[in-house]
Amino acid sequence: MADPSSYRPKPGQIPDSPGVYRFRDEHGRVIYVGKAKSLRQRLSSYFQDLAGLHPRTRTMVTTAASVEWTVVSTEVEALQLEYSWIKEYDPRFNVKYRDDKSYPSLAVTLNEEFPRVQVMRGPKKKGVRYFGPYAHAWAIRETVDLMLRVFPVRTCSAGVFKRSAQIGRPCLLGYIGKCSAPCVGRVTPEEHRELAEEFCDFMAGRTGAYIRRLEQRMHDAAEEMEYERAARLRDDIEALRRAMEKNAVVLADATDADLIAVAEDELEAAVQIFHVRGGRVRGQRGWVTDKVEAVDTAGLVEHALQQLYGEESGDAVPKEVLVPALPQPAEPVAQWLTERRGARVDLRIPQRGDKKDLMATVQRNAQQALVLHKTRRASDLTTRSRALEEIAGALGLDSAPLRIECFDISHLQGQDVVASMVVFEDGLARKSEYRRFQIKGRVGDTQVWHGTGQDDVRSMHEVVSRRFRRYLQEKQKTGEWTEEALDGEVSAEGDDRPKRFAYPPQLVVVDGGKPQVAAAQRALDELGVTDVAVCGLAKRLEEVWLPEEDDPVVLPRTSEGLYLLQRVRDEAHRFAIAYQRGKRTKTMKAGPLDTVPGLGSTRKQALLKHFGSVKRLRAATVEQICETPGIGRKTAETIVAALARAAPPAPAVNMATGEIMDDAEE
Repeated sequence: MADPSSYRPKPGQIPDSPGVYRFRDEHGRVIYVGKAKSLRQRLSSYFQDLAGLHPRTRTMVTTAASVEWTVVSTEVEALQLEYSWIKEYDPRFNVKYRDDKSYPSLAVTLNEEFPRVQVMRGPKKKGVRYFGPYAHAWAIRETVDLMLRVFPVRTCSAGVFKRSAQIGRPCLLGYIGKCSAPCVGRVTPEEHRELAEEFCDFMAGRTGAYIRRLEQRMHDAAEEMEYERAARLRDDIEALRRAMEKNAVVLADATDADLIAVAEDELEAAVQIFHVRGGRVRGQRGWVTDKVEAVDTAGLVEHALQQLYGEESGDAVPKEVLVPALPQPAEPVAQWLTERRGARVDLRIPQRGDKKDLMATVQRNAQQALVLHKTRRASDLTTRSRALEEIAGALGLDSAPLRIECFDISHLQGQDVVASMVVFEDGLARKSEYRRFQIKGRVGDTQVWHGTGQDDVRSMHEVVSRRFRRYLQEKQKTGEWTEEALDGEVSAEGDDRPKRFAYPPQLVVVDGGKPQVAAAQRALDELGVTDVAVCGLAKRLEEVWLPEEDDPVVLPRTSEGLYLLQRVRDEAHRFAIAYQRGKRTKTMKAGPLDTVPGLGSTRKQALLKHFGSVKRLRAATVEQICETPGIGRKTAETIVAALARAAPPAPAVNMATGEIMDDAEE
């Protein structure tokens, strides 16, 4: 635990201007990012008597070992920079909203020649128009199924589309009138794109004018006694009205707005968002977060706005955002939203009427989400803390291991030996920190050949040595982010992020028993790393082995600490096997040209296109190979030598006739 006075900036050193500041721990990791209208006033508030600080703030400043700041011109710039740094560094003491699930959206791929309507999850892609998000994927499919009658836009995958174009016959949807079948040329690309744009306009809320236009066309067809066309238009109108009925009208004035409500207690907060377009609720999503910093409702709203609109622009930011409390100050946030939309955005608290009633509904949803989350997750928070405490007690650690790294070795009969490193922080997997290693089989300057027998012990020694050698290199390179390097102001443009191996764990877990643990401990001793504990988890009896101990530590089968170690070990095993299988598959698919050094995929394709097959290439002379575009004489000689060393493949045999097949298609 650090004393904040040990890294407190000197009086008068902090500028009295807007800016963004970062607190770092003893390893240089960013643990908190904040912004301030006056850096001097805000940072000074962190260095008062610890007894007067909020408990979470007190924990943060005693965990930190340094502070730095960046001066900006306006509060809007500070808001933008704060959001960028929170996203980049993922600080542990900042409020971070994460979706409790990945909500599906209705997407129209306008970036393709023939736009496709489909369900999409995950990050948004450029050139794709999104509607939603929706609570369930089936709700999207029901809506699309009704609307395809009127807007027969393509919904098939690229493979199905290509296949239909090749055989000249559309899929079932093309036959029943729910696809305009652009794959077989029933409509031109321009006509199909116009259909997709009309679909988007209708989904965006411009429904009334389109239905009135269809009704006029229906009446005109009836007057001209084209009763079949009139009946068809009547059914189209009915289908569109059924699709509209699935989203009840909540605001009579056809408002485009997002309503954000917050439910909170001392430890957690839940946020609910209703997306209203054209007066109808078009989507809903919810977030839950731990309140790891001292923040009020206005602060939670500000963080939610950053999370919601930080990556959005244009119409994705609505004209109106209704919130339960305004950020302080509200003007920079409203200006930031206006810049992202490109037009004025009103940020306000609803005071009366339908909007206030709808906000009450959103608030009830947020409260229910918080209750449900606490029912589902309360035990998890307690269990993770208990598991870490049990591990610390069983292994004799001074404190709970907040960062655990686990290593596992995987191979197939001694071949393609690989290793995995998985990371758990605060009892949860941190997949962005996972690493894979290809075992080189070297110890010092001596080549070690892995034979058919298992050599997990030596491989474990190698991978732990490599991981902590990188840590020591990064530590030496950065000087562990000393006060001299961090004192004062830093540039927002500088790349001072710690590298991927810069953070040491409190505990290293290896998949194995006493030999593997001894190898890992020996690797740490050779590098002089003394502040990292080591243990191993043997699969046979789930025993925990410690270095230089003759007997294992046996945790109770019902122990939460043992359960966490098992999860860590199993995740490392899964990650290692996935990597090993991928390498094996790649090796099996490798061809003769893959052995030619310096020959990339482009020139491989050029060679195969020029000669037609590897067989003909193998029979070619150096001069003939030089005729291939991009291939020089030296490269041609290398190719001839490599193919001469490679044994020709066995001939293919037709099992029905016994005929030896020519490999012209090789």
